[in-house]
Amino acid sequence: MILTYGSQQDYDGMVGKADGESNWTPEDFQALAEFMTKFNQELIDSGELVETRGLTEPVHTRRIRTQNGVPVVTDGPYAETQEVLAGYWIVECDSFDRATEIASKLNDCPGPEAAAASYYADVRPIAESAEDLAL
Repeated sequence: MILTYGSQQDYDGMVGKADGESNWTPEDFQALAEFMTKFNQELIDSGELVETRGLTEPVHTRRIRTQNGVPVVTDGPYAETQEVLAGYWIVECDSFDRATEIASKLNDCPGPEAAAASYYADVRPIAESAEDLAL
């Protein structure tokens, strides 16, 4: 699984809300969409893409926890600059190194300089069984 991250500030920048550093232009957003479409198509063509999804902005998040045996729901628990999962790709490929190679291509994703400087991705295997969790 390849995981990418962002923050509410990043999502705000993509829709033109001023933050002083990473505001996206419509051209920046179009370049991002074209990059992601091409990136995903290459994974489809290679037969390595299982699934991919982008996640909506963090303000639409609800966190559920239990306190004293009672479920407690909190809306938008994230501070504006705190990173959150922004999207993921599940790939089926030959090796962990190949998944890392795929993820490294995400560093080429276009965007405003301040936003692009904060890009990173994690590569993390998916456990297929309880035995995989007992490594």
